[in-house]
Amino acid sequence: MGLNVVHLVGRAGKDPEVKYFESGTVLCELTLAVNRRSSKTDEPDWFNLKIWGKTAEIAANYVRKGGLIGIQGSLTIESWTDRNTGANRSKPVVVVDRLDLLGSKRDNDPSGGSLYPTTDEF
Repeated sequence: MGLNVVHLVGRAGKDPEVKYFESGTVLCELTLAVNRRSSKTDEPDWFNLKIWGKTAEIAANYVRKGGLIGIQGSLTIESWTDRNTGANRSKPVVVVDRLDLLGSKRDNDPSGGSLYPTTDEF
């Protein structure tokens, strides 16, 4: 039996990059900075995220650089051949199944108010 589940809470490292395909599928890519609880340094761990479908649209509309999010997904290793050197390359990517918008507008705007819809609006 195998288990491949990743749970992370952190801040978006950049605004989401969104791609729309002719098939109607949506892909959202972003990075997530996660601080370690036991870290003696201020350097976060960085994770590459890929989000597909309706969840990708929600991320594109509501996640912004610095926004606090939680994700659940699975870890995959993407592999490719470098066009310039011919060397084999790879990187870990978390394919997100669930996205939780944890921040509020107050995180970025002292005037208050909620930036994110409630889950009832999805």
